[in-house]
Amino acid sequence: MDASYKQMTDFLTGLGIENVPHTRKTYLGHLIAVHRLMERHGCGPDACRAGMFHSIYGTELFQGFKLPLERRSEVRQLIGERAERLAYLNCAMDRASFDRAVPQATEPYTFRDRLTGETVSLTREDFDDLCRVHLFDWLEQVERSGRWDYRRAAYRGMAERLGGSAWKLYQEVFAGEPAGSDR
Repeated sequence: MDASYKQMTDFLTGLGIENVPHTRKTYLGHLIAVHRLMERHGCGPDACRAGMFHSIYGTELFQGFKLPLERRSEVRQLIGERAERLAYLNCAMDRASFDRAVPQATEPYTFRDRLTGETVSLTREDFDDLCRVHLFDWLEQVERSGRWDYRRAAYRGMAERLGGSAWKLYQEVFAGEPAGSDR
């Protein structure tokens, strides 16, 4: 377990998010579950920390809680520069432009930051870790959300791109899709 786990959860609890709803769970419960899922599947420390803070500034879909961007330095100090950048990018990504970058075979991987309008350019390592954060976030909640067909091709593409345990988890989660769901 991450040595900073208690500090991270204390920070999040201090924000009062333990009562914010998120896909038939609490927001805090979801963040912790994403972090644990990523750890169980062998993701690196930066990716796991980013996973715990993956929507801290709000995302294109989740606006139930948004830490002001002026507080990025606090998050950066807590989880590290790379992890905070991955968390920020997960929040700020324009999902359509991100989805178009997923099947690319070579770097740089580019997509649009929906908050600034700027183009973000990432190395393969950073892009793959951002895919991990984004994919594991969705795999943790898709069953509760009931939105099985939401960006299915993009999530499948991320799982195939990452391979290994990410692909296996994707298959396990989607094997639980109820017959007659939103396909």
